[in-house]
Amino acid sequence: MKSCLLLLVGICLLLLSAGALAEVPDQATTASRPNILFCMADDWGWPHAGAYGDKTISTPNFDRLAHEGILFQQAYAPSPSCTPCRNSLITGKHIWELGSGANLWSTLPVEHESFIHMLRDSGYFTGRSSHKQWGPGNIQSWEEHHGDHPATQQVKKIGPFLDQYEAKRTADDQPFFYWLAHHDPHRGYRKGQHKNSNIDPDKVQMFEHFPNVAEVREDVADYYFAIQRWDKLVGTAIAEIEKRGLLENTIIIMTGDHGMPFPRAKANLYDSGTRVPLAIRWGAKIKPGKEIDAFVSLGDFAPTLLEIAGVNVPDNMTMKSFASLLTKNQAGPSHLESRQDIILGRERHTPSQSLESMVGYPSRGLRTKELLYIRNYEPDRWPIGMFEPSADGKSNIWLSDCDGGPTKTYIIDNHDRDEEHRRAFKLCFDKRPAEELYDVVKDPEQLHNVAKDPAYADAIKQMRKRLQERLIETNDPRAANPNYTGFDDHPYLGGRGPRR
Repeated sequence: MKSCLLLLVGICLLLLSAGALAEVPDQATTASRPNILFCMADDWGWPHAGAYGDKTISTPNFDRLAHEGILFQQAYAPSPSCTPCRNSLITGKHIWELGSGANLWSTLPVEHESFIHMLRDSGYFTGRSSHKQWGPGNIQSWEEHHGDHPATQQVKKIGPFLDQYEAKRTADDQPFFYWLAHHDPHRGYRKGQHKNSNIDPDKVQMFEHFPNVAEVREDVADYYFAIQRWDKLVGTAIAEIEKRGLLENTIIIMTGDHGMPFPRAKANLYDSGTRVPLAIRWGAKIKPGKEIDAFVSLGDFAPTLLEIAGVNVPDNMTMKSFASLLTKNQAGPSHLESRQDIILGRERHTPSQSLESMVGYPSRGLRTKELLYIRNYEPDRWPIGMFEPSADGKSNIWLSDCDGGPTKTYIIDNHDRDEEHRRAFKLCFDKRPAEELYDVVKDPEQLHNVAKDPAYADAIKQMRKRLQERLIETNDPRAANPNYTGFDDHPYLGGRGPRR
């Protein structure tokens, strides 16, 4: 009898303890929807970070994310222009699927949805910082249709945002999404600002298309200074998350929207215009120190983050999730590793061809590990815009697809000084053929066009065919009609004037 009572008591205690345990949230469940901090710089291009081997620039926070997470070696902007890149990122679609959203200083059509809204609707507490989030243009009709900004509510700094989050979250396991964006390292720079740091202009990494002169080196050093200021801002955000005990279940993404605001970089389909830094940290989910060589587009983030958050990815998102790359313990083959190339594009950056015209310089690119192929649909136009000013000398659009600054001015003013300067001008501003092909193994900076080299005859045929197939797959109107003019018909809402 006594033994039976003891057994009954034991069973009761076991049941009670099981009930108590059942009341404790399952840690695997609560941690399955991570917080997300998305950090995006403006005009920060690859390889300008310490983690990529640049010993002159100081980016300790980016380097930390790379060391404690994943460093991506082949990350690309879908377009080397602010607004279309960000439109692609938030919608998970290629720029040519977005109508007016393919252009700078335009609009985002209401039929496209932001993945950040989808996260919010699934329970995420969402917000954005007060600096540049989406891009230059007008989203009034989009906001009227969808209710608010594509990146949702504005909270100037992450500290107050996290205060709101901790006060208002509806459950202990409710995650947050915060979009931290800034104008750095966009121009303009205060000339000589690099002197306030330890940046040595003689040691900055210079693309080979730049003239190797002090004025250009100092301009690049000022750009480095702006990157370092951006890196510090991200560091303050990481510290805020860490001190609240939220770091280990927070995905932290740090990247830029396209290449540096210099000639033959921003607004160009070369690596100097489209390749971007990218590091991602996610606590124990990511093995520290990984490097990924798979092709990743910034437009892939929409389906990736939706998949991680357990939100259904809409069928009309043509970009691809790389979620499996993040959670694998070892870098290696995954479904994204089968991607052998990445497609790039640009439409109108600014209306830079004439004062009377609104046309741009449409191009598409296909980048593989070995080659870069570029199709320029209007080779008779100037790739960066007119070189000659207008008759009145005031309302000109002087090469306006290139941001004004000392490097641009120097190359123009010295374009005929000697062979080095003539080469720099030709590479940066001169007209380009309908097809360009670069052997990126032999020519990593893509300076020598081999499109007409007989040795590459088969390669260019294959790249031409492959690009056409990819454009058909992703609903590009230029696939059926290379002379398509629809993108030029959309309004341009920016100012027009000299960019010197």
